[in-house]
Amino acid sequence: MSLKWVNYFFFLSNNLIPLTGKLFLLTELKSAVFDDFRKEEEWKIMLLDDYTTKLLSMCCKMTDLLAEGITVVENVYKDREPVPHMKAIYLITPTKKSVDGLIDDFISKSSSRYKAAYVYFTDFCSDSLFNKIKSSCAKSIKRCKEINISFFPYESQVFTLNIPDAFYRCYSPTLEKTKDKDAVLQVMAEQIVTLCATLDENPGVRYRSGLSDRASKLAQLVEKALENYYRTDEKSQIKAKTHSQLIIIDRGFDPVSTVLHELTFQAMAYDLLPIENDTYKYKTEGSGGKEKEAILEEDDDLWVKMRHKHIADVIEEIPKLLKEASSKTKAAEGKLSISALSQLMKKMPLYRKEISKQVVHLNIAEDCMSKFKSNIERLCKTEQDLALGTDAEGQTVKDSMRVLLPVLLNKSHDSHDKIRAILLYIFSTNGTTQENLDKLIQNVQIESDSDMIRNWKYLDVPVISSFVAQQHKYPRRDRSKEETFQLSRWTPVIKDVMEDAIENKLDSKDWPYCSRCPPTWNGSGAVSARQKPRASYREERRSSARLIIFVIGGVTHSEMRSAYEVSEAYKSCEVVIGSTHILTPKRLLEEVKSLSKPKDMVCIKDE
Repeated sequence: MSLKWVNYFFFLSNNLIPLTGKLFLLTELKSAVFDDFRKEEEWKIMLLDDYTTKLLSMCCKMTDLLAEGITVVENVYKDREPVPHMKAIYLITPTKKSVDGLIDDFISKSSSRYKAAYVYFTDFCSDSLFNKIKSSCAKSIKRCKEINISFFPYESQVFTLNIPDAFYRCYSPTLEKTKDKDAVLQVMAEQIVTLCATLDENPGVRYRSGLSDRASKLAQLVEKALENYYRTDEKSQIKAKTHSQLIIIDRGFDPVSTVLHELTFQAMAYDLLPIENDTYKYKTEGSGGKEKEAILEEDDDLWVKMRHKHIADVIEEIPKLLKEASSKTKAAEGKLSISALSQLMKKMPLYRKEISKQVVHLNIAEDCMSKFKSNIERLCKTEQDLALGTDAEGQTVKDSMRVLLPVLLNKSHDSHDKIRAILLYIFSTNGTTQENLDKLIQNVQIESDSDMIRNWKYLDVPVISSFVAQQHKYPRRDRSKEETFQLSRWTPVIKDVMEDAIENKLDSKDWPYCSRCPPTWNGSGAVSARQKPRASYREERRSSARLIIFVIGGVTHSEMRSAYEVSEAYKSCEVVIGSTHILTPKRLLEEVKSLSKPKDMVCIKDE
């Protein structure tokens, strides 16, 4: 049995607010798993594998599990003490290792670790694995379900597959003659299908054609898996294509957005500050200041409100909010009646929480500005000029090397920032000569990190210019009339793709379908919100089209922001973006550097 999810939305005034990623995940697990066995009103043990441990830790705490009647959480791979009087819930991936762990617990009736098993697979379980379970421990299994949650909802419109080694496995030349690349593409396809199933979509699948066949291979695997899934659903019928498109893109499609310094709050913070696992560490004021932690997530309304704003706006807005919150507290304190004091006592925790969040985000913003003022500000003008090929006045950059040199000669810039500037120079000129590249690497003294530059060739991005290596660049939309900050003129290419897809302007030669084009998808089906009266927004969102973008090898924070901006501009189409993992410029450069190393010498950083 497969679970189908219909979008959950909260109504607030005239706008529809989508349920946040991690809360959605808990809701789904509660509906598909916890509610399923709760009727029996018995305490149970839960067994997880590595993947589902990450999945569960994203959305709930042990107290949440206790509330659902779960007393102990164990790893299915490890040896455990038997508890034969208790039933066990197995939330696992349908892999040989996890299934073997399940079977080992029920080898014989006399040595069974648990009273019975309730098995929930995150994905489709193959016939071979299912038959293995059937022949080994069928009598001990009271329930067996596929719940189709083999992806991580990172934000309300962003998902990841949590495969951080996919970048290496897809792009490294050392694995070219192995089955590793095909294997990881197959895994990605199956996970993407669980996303589509969860969204109750059977999208038209298309891809960006290019020098490599990665995008086309993945698109074909996804299309085939969609056909299999919708052919084998509980109704045994093939679902017709829905009002949606899934577009698959290679990471080399837009290299500029991966290395450019972004000045919007979220992208800037993750680039410049040591944020690990979405956790920001800071010290409280005073000589004996304690180190505190703040998790940047969608439960934090202020973070959601501020994350896509320019740092200049954030620095202006947060102090205003702090002042307002403080003035509310002081005004309340000025009222001396018993009832006023009683009301104040009730509201104080709320005020404290509000002010605490504002202080955290002010700390983040000030940390960002400190880095910006010391070094980054001087870099940004150079980066924008190289990326766009024009200066702030709109004049064409005639000599890119002259623009680059001041950055390379400046001793205050670190080697990573100089590498990013060199890469932007190379991207802007569609490659450089071997002699020029060698000189740049030698003069800047980055020989040990030179593969951060050279290895971009494995992403089909020209590093050494030649007629054969010329990259076909995507035609950009004219944004000259849009208001923007001078140091933030660049727009991610993926935003143009999103808008062109919604308006039905993508060239079918460059963006072919693996499946027949959904006849309901056309420009008039997703008209810009500016052409529609506000009263129709809610109705539009209910019957809206959905555009799903998947990037092979990581997605940047600026590209994530684009999904929200385009969804806001085109109210009749929701854009969802995802990838194997989330990128920061520093992480990407390290991953690019590792591509030429043997597999056993590569250390993959988990998400």
